[in-house]
Amino acid sequence: MKKYFIIVISFFLTTNVVISQSKLNKLKSEIVSSVEKHSENLIKISDQIWELAETAFNEHESSNILSDYAEKNGFSIEKGVAGMPTAFIATYGQGKPVIGVLGEFDALPGLSQQTEPVKSPLVEGGSGHGCGHNMFGAGSLGAAIAIKEMIEQGKITGTIKFFGTPSEEKYFGKIWMVEAGLWDDVDVNISWHPGANTEADVQSSLALIDFKVEFFGQAAHASADPWNGRSASDALELYTTGINYYREHVKPTVRMHYHIQDGGQVVNVVPDYSKIWVRVRDTKRSGMMPVYERVKEMAEGAAILADVDVKVSLISGIYEVLVNRNGGQVMQDNLELLGPISYTNDEIEFAKKIQESTNKPTLGIDSDIKPLRKTEDHPGGGSTDVGDVSWNVPNINLSVTTAPIDTPWHSWAVVACGGMSIGHKGMIYSAKAMAMTMSDLFKSPKLISQITQEYNERKGDEKYEAMIDGPAPIDDN
Repeated sequence: MKKYFIIVISFFLTTNVVISQSKLNKLKSEIVSSVEKHSENLIKISDQIWELAETAFNEHESSNILSDYAEKNGFSIEKGVAGMPTAFIATYGQGKPVIGVLGEFDALPGLSQQTEPVKSPLVEGGSGHGCGHNMFGAGSLGAAIAIKEMIEQGKITGTIKFFGTPSEEKYFGKIWMVEAGLWDDVDVNISWHPGANTEADVQSSLALIDFKVEFFGQAAHASADPWNGRSASDALELYTTGINYYREHVKPTVRMHYHIQDGGQVVNVVPDYSKIWVRVRDTKRSGMMPVYERVKEMAEGAAILADVDVKVSLISGIYEVLVNRNGGQVMQDNLELLGPISYTNDEIEFAKKIQESTNKPTLGIDSDIKPLRKTEDHPGGGSTDVGDVSWNVPNINLSVTTAPIDTPWHSWAVVACGGMSIGHKGMIYSAKAMAMTMSDLFKSPKLISQITQEYNERKGDEKYEAMIDGPAPIDDN
């Protein structure tokens, strides 16, 4: 139900851009006009992906919707890249510079939600875009198309690449794309993410590693002859106990999570098999790896205690984002040119109802353009496979408001906003900001040189090593 699609496109466009249009140079004005020309279709694409809500490596229709629209607009399409059927690259132009822009489109399980400000699943138990990736892919494609049209008209020269990147939420598909060398010819990469504020994002993320632990024991009757059993479930419980005691002895920057996937099937059988998904994070990969090694060793200890066998398998791991402040400043300048997003009274009321439903102060929506913040050494927050891209090519990040202040992320509340006008406005805004920023790069080799120099300085002697062991697990869902 779309009860809260509360504005018409023409009104949304005028309230969004006219105030600051006079500040833009001719090229950027034309870029804004290009995004606005495609806005109705971009919103339709975002809403289609929102309704499909396809999860990791299952985003077949979502991927096709994006690639089909790119192809319709003159891009050449390469599908199934890096061994992943839903990964693709859309390319237009020739020669240098080559600028890339990322698009994500996977949903999260269990977060289905209508466009209502109270929890109300669209499909009971279904998936939903609790991280806003329906907007992520569509907004980035809008930016790429605007640049393509400028290249086509001879107003800029070079190559634009849109990277359709699957499974950010579970397996981190960009790792395999990086390993396949798909960014090797890219000079600068651009990315954005839906959020609760608008800023050029110059904060890093947390490095992360996922692995699976399996315990193998001996089944027996839980009452008649338990002495003949060796419990894989006992090993699992001992293992999680060890992890939980370890929490006291790791640095505050470390996070450890686990999800028990199999703890036994019935109560009257000593389980001969158990499985757990474990995740370790830290603000730096260098801090994460020793914790990872220790937590793996704990699995061996738990197996000894329970007298069972154990197998530890790497799933995937990602780097922290390598920040680029020179790139961030270019994005910041364009945000200040665009100015803040404006909202209707109905949208503000919707936002406050979301906040009320999630037990947050009813503060509405924050669309103010934030100053470029100091880059923290140890930021909080989550993880993203954009980090792996950023260790292979200079990357510029953007956050744009698509949900109310303090909205719980990865929740039904984000899904609700992402399927209506609050999310739509942020998505269209992101396309304008990214395309304007890319135009600066296409026009200024000096800017690219400064951004590249900072990238090389920050990376230093660190050699990137993809944290994967084999092809993408596209069938392991």
